[in-house]
Amino acid sequence: MPALKIFGRKWLVASDDFVFPCIFETLWRVIILVFVSTSLYRYWIFFDEKVIIEDNINVHFLQSPSPSESISCRSNDVVFIQTYFIGFISILLLNLPLLLLMIYHSAQGSITDTESRRLVKPLLYLKIIFILPETAMNVMGTIWMFSGFVNCFIPNDNFANTTIEVVVIFYWIILCLIIFGFIFTYDPMGSRKYRRLTDGNDNINSDEHHEFMHRKVTKLWLRRLKFLVCCVGKDENGDEAFTQSAELFSHLFRGTDLVPSDILAGSILLRVRQKKEYREQNRIDMLNDFCPGYSSDLPKVFNSQCPSWMTLKNAQHFLRFAVSSYGWPMVCAIAPCKGCFGMIRKIKCCACMRSKPDYVVDDNCCLCNVAGARYASRIHSDDVIYATFKNQVFEIPFCILADHSKHCVVLSIRGSWSMSDIFTDLAAAPAPFHAQGMPENTVAHYGMSLCCEKILAKLMEDNLIERSLAQYPDYDFVITGHSLGAGLAVLVGAKLRPLFPDVKVYGFATPSGLLTREAAKYTEQFAFTVVCGDDFVARMSLESVENLKHGILETLQSCRLPKYRVVRNGFTYAVLGIPSKDLEKSWHEVTETPHQSNYSSILLDPQSVATISHHAFGGNPTVQKPRQKLYIAGRILHIVRKKKEHLDRKSKQNAYEMKWAEPEDFHEMKIMPRMMFDHFPHNILKVLTTILKDRKSDSILSVEKI
Repeated sequence: MPALKIFGRKWLVASDDFVFPCIFETLWRVIILVFVSTSLYRYWIFFDEKVIIEDNINVHFLQSPSPSESISCRSNDVVFIQTYFIGFISILLLNLPLLLLMIYHSAQGSITDTESRRLVKPLLYLKIIFILPETAMNVMGTIWMFSGFVNCFIPNDNFANTTIEVVVIFYWIILCLIIFGFIFTYDPMGSRKYRRLTDGNDNINSDEHHEFMHRKVTKLWLRRLKFLVCCVGKDENGDEAFTQSAELFSHLFRGTDLVPSDILAGSILLRVRQKKEYREQNRIDMLNDFCPGYSSDLPKVFNSQCPSWMTLKNAQHFLRFAVSSYGWPMVCAIAPCKGCFGMIRKIKCCACMRSKPDYVVDDNCCLCNVAGARYASRIHSDDVIYATFKNQVFEIPFCILADHSKHCVVLSIRGSWSMSDIFTDLAAAPAPFHAQGMPENTVAHYGMSLCCEKILAKLMEDNLIERSLAQYPDYDFVITGHSLGAGLAVLVGAKLRPLFPDVKVYGFATPSGLLTREAAKYTEQFAFTVVCGDDFVARMSLESVENLKHGILETLQSCRLPKYRVVRNGFTYAVLGIPSKDLEKSWHEVTETPHQSNYSSILLDPQSVATISHHAFGGNPTVQKPRQKLYIAGRILHIVRKKKEHLDRKSKQNAYEMKWAEPEDFHEMKIMPRMMFDHFPHNILKVLTTILKDRKSDSILSVEKI
């Protein structure tokens, strides 16, 4: 940090990124040096111990391992081999001290102290120059080993010959990786001078400059995304998804000079800082005898003000239906052995040779997805009313199932599972959303809004809900989903509520950044959202990601450790946890930083940030400006793992506590070890099951009805 500029262009690496790569390169160069030196010794002895009669063409070795063998090499071949060995070993010996110097200088100073690493750039130039003679030596080795042009080998010595072959192949692989690294870290925008555009009167036109740069960066991200995920481009909505995602990345990374390693180091440091702040807040709460509102007393949480259908037992039940929409892949991921064997009896082998059910769309030959849905939801084949597994950008699979145990018709919408779903998630710009009963000027997540419209179009086209409820007239209508499916369930429920006033929505790990605050408040009437622990999706929105970006920048500025130590400590924290001493020794005040680059203050300048945010999503006419904040929807039950006292650690009772949370509680991204694990549906199911087992005697769970 900042990005390194070499050959007049900017690259997505910093001067402190070479410690671990150079250590790794030093190790394998030492190993290669040992093996190649051993091969050189064998060849040198082979050449030296023979009685040689030279003529102008050949070198004849009169002694040979076998009297029947005739060994001869051209004199040019001997010189060729000797030149290869001497040149190759010389380059290895020159590279080793250069690598040690790069390790030493790259490890100097804190992350923002670039002055301490000023010698890294000239050392890197020298390192790049050494690639040319090294490649030339490898070409000589390739000619010797694989072309047949040089026919001089030690007979019956597999070690020396195999060593050279392996070294040659290994170096070509390394060269390909170097070329790929240059392509991957190359930043085309780095070659442009970041100067303001001027008009004919030389007056600064800031708006035109920002619009110009925003368009350029967006086109760059568009090319990158199409290159990385070319398969999605064939989708009918692929271009729109790419454009939306490019707008998002352009907005998030504009005005920063971060490289990927800075984001990794910043995330580790932010995790340490958040834990420090968490401990300090806990200490204050204990001194003030303040209770944050979490409780393991279910009657206290689920009081008379809570609707009777919002219970943990119902949530556990409908979570299985939410998992069912994922089909067989999720079942195999959650229970590789038990799930696979359980689905075998439900699979219809060679179903493609039979008449395919008209209520199943885009399943495979053996209807494995339907089998997975039946296994997860524990229903009979006749209870699958409709199932579509067609998956494209802005088009998510869903199922309609009959639940006889709760007397419900359940619409289960799948969450993110494919690359197309990821692009649906990335289309996170706020767009207008209209539903009867919802507040005016409501906006919602753009990608989810389009998905909602497609699901509704399919439901209305075939009258699927009306037909299902007509088949089961006494049944209620429930919508459920996990992750992306939970957000869609809320939006679909809001659209269908005028037609089905008693519709109920069970959402699990519902994403943040879904609806405006007034609309989110409205959804509390019919939507029940369950969030576990530090689930990152429930906290992920444009605003939270922006705040995370600025938090990373501030944390990097206040860090006193070099980057290699931060990354090294990060691996230790993942295994052993964060020691208390690291909560204090890693920081200094930003005002005390001795070497802060000019770009740092610009990045953290509120006016610059506001200007960048104003021009975000400028090319999309469907997006409202200025951008509105979006929140998580539904009535939110936040469940966290209870921190037990020392005397209570042996007890398995009351392992979790919970409270009814507000959408504002999920506006900050928390870097926690369990932030991804808490999002997985099988973990949520495990949490709910544990709570119900511990509290099965409570009266609140004795009466369950929809």
